[in-house]
Amino acid sequence: MSYSFSLMNAELSPTTLEPILIRLPNWVGDVCMCVPALARLSALGVQISVCARPWAKDLLGGMKIHSFIPVTGKLATDLKAIRTWHRAHPAYKKALLLPDSLSSALLFKLAGFQSAGFKDDGRSLLLRWAFNKPQPRPHAARSWFHLTEHALASWKYDLTTQEIPIKLNLPLTQAHHDLAWAAMAQSGLTAQGFVLIAPTAVGLHKGQIKVWPHFDTLTRQLQADGHRVAMCPPPAEQAAALLAAPTAELLPPLGLGPFAALTREAQLVICNDSGVSHICAAANAHQLTLFGVTDPERTGPWTPNTVNLGQNGHWPAPHTVIERVQLLLSQHT
Repeated sequence: MSYSFSLMNAELSPTTLEPILIRLPNWVGDVCMCVPALARLSALGVQISVCARPWAKDLLGGMKIHSFIPVTGKLATDLKAIRTWHRAHPAYKKALLLPDSLSSALLFKLAGFQSAGFKDDGRSLLLRWAFNKPQPRPHAARSWFHLTEHALASWKYDLTTQEIPIKLNLPLTQAHHDLAWAAMAQSGLTAQGFVLIAPTAVGLHKGQIKVWPHFDTLTRQLQADGHRVAMCPPPAEQAAALLAAPTAELLPPLGLGPFAALTREAQLVICNDSGVSHICAAANAHQLTLFGVTDPERTGPWTPNTVNLGQNGHWPAPHTVIERVQLLLSQHT
């Protein structure tokens, strides 16, 4: 089954706000936290196109995005792709760069865009509209939303100032839901009838492992309590997931959009502070998020539907997590 963006193909009228090309960050969680910024532009009637890693097209399939440019992180390859796209879309002259890397600013300068973004790392000379990062640093979702607000004011698209919504509110497609339901049916799972765990996390954070080390203990206790415990890691993380929680039920891998839909169907999602925690937040799932090497105030899931345990430098103890999970499951029954 396939799904596509909601395309906006009408020609721009003289009174229409100029369209904007948006460069999204390279990490799944960061893209989730940028959803309110994308929605803010769409709500004003601004035609937006997105430049991001290929997997973001699936995740954002329910949003009103005119077109999508996949990038790889290789300057020459990406520059060729963006220039080719730009020739076919000459109405796009402005870009909003949500990443704060020097390479993203250089790429869009070379591609002929006037760009707005944060002025870190000597980027000011490459940006048409350069803004200071807010201090002290707010939550990442709030930071990107405020950058968008500054850009809108500088472009005179909207001189009012809005606050970021309390939820990310990622729209999902019918195809996303259908694929999630198919995966559940294949394993005999029903809506709100299982606990979804995500016992892996890609990469390190400042040299430290981002995975809570007690998912096996938690899984076995929940199974002893009569709960079905499932997990749905991507193919590259299946081996690590099976090592972390060998008795959990392994679902077939899903794309990011269908996986987001799956998190909504779980009674509770238990995850590390990782891409999964932000997908859950974007999908408005009920979640318990575990911290040990990251800061909840800076990178925690942007949602009122999370219980956060642990802190930077200290993972929560297994008994603490088990007791809280049991309490949450009793409340969500």
